[in-house]
Formats: sequence, structure tokens, C-alpha cells
Amino acid sequence: MTAIVTPNPTPAESASRFAQAPGDPYRYGVYLRPDPTTCAAVTAVTTQLRAQYGIVSAGAFPPHATLVGSCHITEPVGAIVDAVTRGLAEAAPFTVHNAGVRRQGVGLVYDVHHLADGITPNPAFVDLAARVDKAVAPLRSPAPNPAGHRFDRDTFRAHLSLVSHDMYVRPDLSEEVEEYVGGLPVPFPESFPGDTVTLYRTRSDDWTGRWWQTLTWEHVHTWRLRR
Repeated sequence: MTAIVTPNPTPAESASRFAQAPGDPYRYGVYLRPDPTTCAAVTAVTTQLRAQYGIVSAGAFPPHATLVGSCHITEPVGAIVDAVTRGLAEAAPFTVHNAGVRRQGVGLVYDVHHLADGITPNPAFVDLAARVDKAVAPLRSPAPNPAGHRFDRDTFRAHLSLVSHDMYVRPDLSEEVEEYVGGLPVPFPESFPGDTVTLYRTRSDDWTGRWWQTLTWEHVHTWRLRR
């Protein structure tokens, strides 16, 4: 029997994959927080998926729509709060429309990207993400893992995650999980006010791999958008 030999990574490969950057193991995310009823719906779905399949990635976070995420920032927290406060100074609340469960990438989401017609991107949502990205951009510093969620107006898709990174390692469950989620009796509002923005600090023991298995988070700050 011939042994299968797996080549060891070179020192350069190991250094790149497991590099540590100043500020590790923390990352920051700025999110739009849904209304309490929608948050409860997200939590109900992710809790059921954890109980039935051990799927944890979406439920590892508080319910949210990402404006900017996985930001590696070594500046003091106060500097982040001040920057986002300035960025939100002219932002007004808007109505978020929830089109229900949709596929996005390998996962499932509540689609909150569009206006009530289900076709037109919600310009206020896109504008809010652009404002926040511009505010935090000068504070970012390079980090090897994970890839940051840089804002791009053409590819931005506002969503509330229900199933996400677990499907990369369990693609065999994809169809079954989608059917399961479709059968859950979890009502949700068709719309809610987009008026609450939150800053969270996340931590993982290993940003290079299955970071969601050790992810923890803490709430840092909340902003309420005013007309």
C-alpha cells in the first residue's frame, strides 16, 4: 500500500495563513438593527437550525443587516464611534422592506435589499452603507484574515442572514435546510423602520478557518437616525 504524503506548507505559506496583525483577535462591524419583531423572527429561525442541524454561523451574530463588517481597526473605540457619528449626521431613517427568505450565495437570508416592488434596490439602504464605509475607511488597517467586507455600490446586497458559512462545509444539507426553513411557522413584518445603527466588536480564536465556531461579540454603541 502506497502512503499518501501531504506536503508541508512552506514557511512563507504558514506565515501568510496564520499571520497575526495588531488588534487581533478583534474585528468591528457596523450594522442596521431591525425592529424587535424581525429580530425575534431571525432568532427563531437560527435557533431552530442550531437545534436541528448544528448550524451556527448566522446565529453566532445578533440579528443584523451588515453595513460594513469584519473591519480590522486598531484605533481606540472612541475614534470609531466619533467617525461613524459624523458619517451618520445627515442620514435619515427610511422604510426597510422584507421580501422573505431567499437564497444568497451558499446561504439563506431575509431579502431586505429592495423597495416594496421587490425589484428596485432601496437607495436609502445603499446610501447608508456608503456613508458608513466612507466614515470607517480611514481607520482600517490591513489584516490577513478574514477578507473584509468592502463596500461596493454595485454588489452590495442588504440582507438578514439565516444560514451562511456552515454551508461551505456542509453543502450536502443545502436543499434539506432550505426546505426546513420554508416549513417553519415564523411570521415576520413585511416592513420595518430603518432607524437603528449599531457598532459591535467581534472576536474569534482563529480568523483563518471556521471562525464562526468560536465567535463572540459585544455591543459597543447604538445610533438612532432622526429626521
